[in-house]
Amino acid sequence: MMGGPNAKALRDMQNRLAKMQEELAQATVEATAGGGAVKVVMTGQQHVQAVTIDPAAVDPDDVEMLQDLIVAAVNEALGKSQELAAGQMSKLTGGMKIPGLF
Repeated sequence: MMGGPNAKALRDMQNRLAKMQEELAQATVEATAGGGAVKVVMTGQQHVQAVTIDPAAVDPDDVEMLQDLIVAAVNEALGKSQELAAGQMSKLTGGMKIPGLF
């Protein structure tokens, strides 16, 4: 079994990483498109929790517009979620880029 200060530092980082992942699973971001016609809620781990569509945005003659709004809201939520995760990771690593962590 490895010991010493490096092993302790690694265990500490693993514990902080596990805690950070739990926090990201609980944290949410929200994004809207079309002036709030479509709203997406996503966790910090990029899981979509909810999609809300204003009934006024549902036009059977223009389904493509609604599809575009959904895509825009999901992509905005994804970007916000990734920023949240990157910010948490930066706190954990002190700004160092560690391949494979995220």
